[in-house]
Amino acid sequence: MIARPAFTIGIEEEYLVVDIESRELVQDLPDGLMAACEEILEGQVSPEFLRSQIEIGTRVCSSVHEVRDELKRLRRAVADVCNEYGLAPIAASTHPSADWYEQRHTDKPRYNILAKALGGVIRRLLICGMHVHVGIEDPDMRVDLMNQVLYFVPHLLALSTSSPFWTGDETGLKS
Repeated sequence: MIARPAFTIGIEEEYLVVDIESRELVQDLPDGLMAACEEILEGQVSPEFLRSQIEIGTRVCSSVHEVRDELKRLRRAVADVCNEYGLAPIAASTHPSADWYEQRHTDKPRYNILAKALGGVIRRLLICGMHVHVGIEDPDMRVDLMNQVLYFVPHLLALSTSSPFWTGDETGLKS
């Protein structure tokens, strides 16, 4: 039997927060929502660039099963808190009908610098992402695996494309 390499894995997910009834993207999280999430998740939740977003991050995990359990716990906690405010988190690359122009960024030094440096480009960034961090101890194996991943980059890019809608308009071919 071939020995499996030692690795660690951690995942960050960003969610858009929508009104449960209208499904519209909120412009600001209600007072108390982030504090309630932070109280439950103790350092594993934070605001994101847009004031309508929440980000979670798992602990450093040693297996896919462990990271799955972490994600389930984090997702459930955020969903439960949002539900108390009549809201829901959605894991979507972009909201299909929200207008980027109506969104505002979170007032944090890092985000203020980005907003000033990138202007209109970052203001239009009405997207959410998932970041998978994998740590491989062996440097030679790390390089080999990254070279193998290159083959899959086009496939992953195709799978991660955004909604077929942007601000309510279809972005594909029209018949």
